[in-house]
Amino acid sequence: MTLFKVIRDKLISSGLLIEKEREIKLIVSCLLARGHALLEGVPGVAKTSMAKAVAKLLDLDFRRIQMTPDLIPLDIIGFYIYDQYSGEFRLRRGPIFTNILLADEINRASPRTQSALLEAMQERQVTIEGSTFKLEEPFMVIATQNPIEMEGTFPLPEAQLDRFLVKIETGYPSKEGFRDLIKRVDEIESAIEGLKPVVSRADVLKAIEEVKSIRVDDSIIDYIAQIVEATREHIAVRLGGSPRAGIAMLRLARAWAYLEGRNYVIPDDVKAVALPVLVHRIILRPEYEIEGVTAAKAVGEVLARVPVPKP
Repeated sequence: MTLFKVIRDKLISSGLLIEKEREIKLIVSCLLARGHALLEGVPGVAKTSMAKAVAKLLDLDFRRIQMTPDLIPLDIIGFYIYDQYSGEFRLRRGPIFTNILLADEINRASPRTQSALLEAMQERQVTIEGSTFKLEEPFMVIATQNPIEMEGTFPLPEAQLDRFLVKIETGYPSKEGFRDLIKRVDEIESAIEGLKPVVSRADVLKAIEEVKSIRVDDSIIDYIAQIVEATREHIAVRLGGSPRAGIAMLRLARAWAYLEGRNYVIPDDVKAVALPVLVHRIILRPEYEIEGVTAAKAVGEVLARVPVPKP
């Protein structure tokens, strides 16, 4: 049984998996690929619950921080305080010293604070008053943002968005799922708190190393390159995917294949991860945005156009 099937079965038996299987699989894949995830959705669509459930099932430390305009970098990374009893300065570690950090409403933090967080994400270490501290592995930031309420926010620039391996758009449940959620709300809340790990942190670290050995044929490499190049040639796209987008697609496709129980990548793995990898990395031409063209639609057209390699 694959790691994701173990997680999925546990969530199903706990009654927690209500139409969020794909989102949770992407989060776990992102973790195994040593990436970070941006979750976009209106409030109340289980973004926090998904992150907390994954952390609990994988036996990982979880911290949440509410991003606000008055938050400063030291609130995230930590600082030294003077201990009058010992006469020494003592490090007070910030919430970034964890395995999974949920940065809620990242676009409400100031650009300076956003940059400090994104730098730590990239370097996997923080510097506090000249001292450098490595962050514990595995380390993953799950940032959220509300796509509707933009007043008083600081949108992430394209260069910062590119630091996220994936962007996962979460929506409302179906009518049936919504009714089920309302009916079992108390049960679900207690079930999340009562979740027990299905693997250890050591197992997760081992899985991360195993993902690196997943085989990728040259035909798959060419397929990924053609997809990224095709985003640059799309008539509605002003700025297409960068080389980093191709690398991200490769890393996530490996993790996706691993969760599928394979030691090699197939075209379906690439197609499964292409949208969340590319959707936040391409910029549309304004005239096409006015006509209703979206980044997701452009990526879909690219996938339909690029020939799939044959076995």
